Amino acid sequence: MQQSQQAANAWRILFLLFLANLFNFFDRTIPAIIIEPIRLEWGLSDFQIGLIGTAFTIVYAIAGVPLGRMADTGARRKIMGWGLVAWSSLTAVNGLAWNFWSFLLVRMGIGIGEASYAPAANSLIGDLFPPHKRARAMGIFMLGLPLGLLLAFFTIGAMVEAFDSWRAPFLIAAVPGMILALFMFCIKEPKRGAAEAVQVATSAVDKPLRKVLAIRTFWWLVLAGLAFNFASYACNSFMVPMLQRYFLLPLGQAAVATGVIVGVTGLFGLTLGGWMADRIHQHSATGRLLFAAVSMLIAAGATSYALLAGRIEVGVFVAVFSVGWLFAYNFYTCVYTALQDVVEPRLRATAMALFFAGLYLLGGGLGPIGVGLLSDHFAQAAMLAAGVSEMSEAFKAEGLHDAMLLIPVALFLTMLALLQASRCFVADSTRMHAAMAEPEPEPLPA
Repeated sequence: MQQSQQAANAWRILFLLFLANLFNFFDRTIPAIIIEPIRLEWGLSDFQIGLIGTAFTIVYAIAGVPLGRMADTGARRKIMGWGLVAWSSLTAVNGLAWNFWSFLLVRMGIGIGEASYAPAANSLIGDLFPPHKRARAMGIFMLGLPLGLLLAFFTIGAMVEAFDSWRAPFLIAAVPGMILALFMFCIKEPKRGAAEAVQVATSAVDKPLRKVLAIRTFWWLVLAGLAFNFASYACNSFMVPMLQRYFLLPLGQAAVATGVIVGVTGLFGLTLGGWMADRIHQHSATGRLLFAAVSMLIAAGATSYALLAGRIEVGVFVAVFSVGWLFAYNFYTCVYTALQDVVEPRLRATAMALFFAGLYLLGGGLGPIGVGLLSDHFAQAAMLAAGVSEMSEAFKAEGLHDAMLLIPVALFLTMLALLQASRCFVADSTRMHAAMAEPEPEPLPA
């Protein structure tokens, strides 16, 4: 038995990983903010708007599995560095799109670049920090999500107005990523399993996918992530246009309001949530997952109330929905950490890649397109109910608002899956530590 250790350069590397994560989410959020100008310019339906997010997400999920396996066997700094170069350069190309299909194809390319990052970064954090500090470290890393969203929602509208073009933000966003890539290549990686309390085998794992898929907790966390990502991507994709259409806010104000809902809340949710999750985990092995489940129940209640209240004061809507999203952020610090508690170090990037594949293929992939389809359906139903034959922006506003009720439904399903994960977490965690403690087999004589 060895004492779990923290890498000497852990906080410096974590800060770099956080910055890259910030611009990861900044770059992928741009279309959600400028989608109304694009919709009006190219005459798009909400289904096509949703397809932009869905196509990106599906490619992201499929590419993430082989890239995650590469991160378990190769140099994580190179995988993250070249990924940054790829998605940053393609983000610039996105600003040159001439129609819907060219825009869609470039977004799919960006998805491949961004898929390289999360599995490698999560695996690296697991080797930088000992188990009792990982939720806080993961909380800091995941601060890149709300801060990236916040930076995007608070600045993209101003960029569009300043340059009188929705294309400008794509070109500007490419610069920071290229600079960060240079620093990423210089990371000094720790040995795999260096932060564990037991000596970790360094040999390759036989049948890695089968071993990850044999973990029951992993399956329940994938289902929880599927439902959560459905809600998250639906919200991020359609909140700005919903505020513009239903509450009649201009683009800049709608973007800032969305920044408060999905960005400001994350600053508190990830910092306080990570700290609380670690404290609860010290008293109860399943505490993190139960804390996440309660948080999802509160999130579902607050977001459903905000939507069911109808045309209330926009400030009240933003405040109530923000309370829900504040608690929703506890998903990241609790679930991502729970995954590392049941998967051994040599399999963590592979497990995260599979986890993200489930989240994005069936969660994030279905969220935008599902809300988009339902929005078009409800808009058509509203038009027919009014006894008219011509679609108007008022009907589209009503359709999109009603379709977003899928968000609290998905959050409630997330809660149910987390409760199931908590029931098998202890057994899977014990089994993982027992496997790590087994001596590594002696190599065969030459």
